[in-house]
Amino acid sequence: MSSGAAGSVERVDEHLSALDAAVDRLLGDGLTGLSNDDIVHVLQRLERSMRKLVAADQQVLVESAERSLHAVFDVRSPVEFLVKTVRISESQAQSRLRSAKDTGTWHDCRGEGLRAVYPDTAKALREGEIGLKHVEAVREIMRQIPASVDDAKREAAEAVLAMVARQADPKYVLRAGLDLLAYLNPDGNFSDADRARQRGLRVGRQRADLMTPISGLLDPQTRALLEPLLAKMARPGMNNPDDPDSPSGDCEAEHLDHDAMVRAAARDTRTTSQRNHDALQVGLRHLLGSGALGRHRGLPATAIITMTLRQLEEASGVVTTASGGIVPITDALRLAERAHPVLVLFDHAGRPLHLGRAKRLASADQRLALIAASRGCTRPGCDAPATMTAVHHLVEWDRNGRTDIDSLDLVCDGCHALVKDGPGGWGTAVAGPGSGHPGRTEWTPPAHIDPTRTPRVNHRHHLDELFGILHGVITARNAADLQAWRAEWDPNCEGYRHRRTGGGGEGGGAATGGEVP
Repeated sequence: MSSGAAGSVERVDEHLSALDAAVDRLLGDGLTGLSNDDIVHVLQRLERSMRKLVAADQQVLVESAERSLHAVFDVRSPVEFLVKTVRISESQAQSRLRSAKDTGTWHDCRGEGLRAVYPDTAKALREGEIGLKHVEAVREIMRQIPASVDDAKREAAEAVLAMVARQADPKYVLRAGLDLLAYLNPDGNFSDADRARQRGLRVGRQRADLMTPISGLLDPQTRALLEPLLAKMARPGMNNPDDPDSPSGDCEAEHLDHDAMVRAAARDTRTTSQRNHDALQVGLRHLLGSGALGRHRGLPATAIITMTLRQLEEASGVVTTASGGIVPITDALRLAERAHPVLVLFDHAGRPLHLGRAKRLASADQRLALIAASRGCTRPGCDAPATMTAVHHLVEWDRNGRTDIDSLDLVCDGCHALVKDGPGGWGTAVAGPGSGHPGRTEWTPPAHIDPTRTPRVNHRHHLDELFGILHGVITARNAADLQAWRAEWDPNCEGYRHRRTGGGGEGGGAATGGEVP
């Protein structure tokens, strides 16, 4: 072990087995005979034990991080290692690793234990007095303490927060922490370092209605740059997507019809936040169209949307962007009004037609074709969009691989590093005609992930395939349910007759009353 402490896998297994046995016995014991006070006591004891298990979990997380197990097992990050190993969500993995960083016991190069970032909070967690949410509350307050506050006051603040956490819920810790911040920094003087530490822009995942939540804090410079954009483009009547007669662009442009803007302003029912949103959309469109962003992975930095000819004709459904977003077809057509369309032809298997060999690096045309076909990283389970990928030779260039469209596909940088020889490496190949997905890129996992080494494809970026799989599962389940129902109730079903007559007992051939529909 990295700490140098004596121990063995047998002893750890013994502890875990005892823990499993205790939990099993607890699950098997009834609670109906307990009094109300007894139930309260059980709740408190159980919560304390679960909190101690959090501290034990942190020991394992620290050990795995110090050994860089994610690198040993060819995983991109400690977060992804946790997600794949214990099947938890990414947010859970991030939360547990953050808490382990702040309250876990890490070690120096000699194996000696280091002092925790928040020692009093760590002690309370090990004793089962607080939980993960308390730790997050303490971290949130400590993060807001200005850099000008000296170390002695910081340590005292952490000790006070840990004391409060032992006696109250996480929400109260936050409220008490705000009072503590006011005491430590009564004048509210924050330095540039404090502001830089807090800056950020969080773009969330698309919701079911395809809207995307966004939040964050802008530093003074960014706000100063944003305000002129909003002042010029978020005026009432300007850039209103719901009003076809609304002027677009800059409200002070020379060619602008000011009378038309006044009339449009009278019709404008948008809120200030909606006008700001629409102004930002126009500003981003101008930025992408200006060419100022140059090129990204061989293509101009712009929004790339993939749609089929059928979608274009029917103007229905949703389409995908190269950056992984989902856009309703109506919005995509609005964006396409100012776009330069590119036609990509596919063969009967849905793969782009041959474009020929040019050089080692794929051409822009080849990359566009691959974006239209694969839409993102092709390794199974990876959700990296096309904008985060590079073009990968399925047969490596230094092994006489060809830069032909049927020998290339999209792979993100992290997954590309997994394609290698050796026991931990993945393999890539083109699926043959007899495959369920001919022409697609198949990935063969290493033996420690799949002992059978069965090739697989990535369905993550293909909504139509996901819907097909979902329909297949529902259909199969319905068929199984129907068969089970017939075996239970239908006298004409072979399973029914076998069960009724072959199961033994009297009345084995009795029929149910009423007709079977």
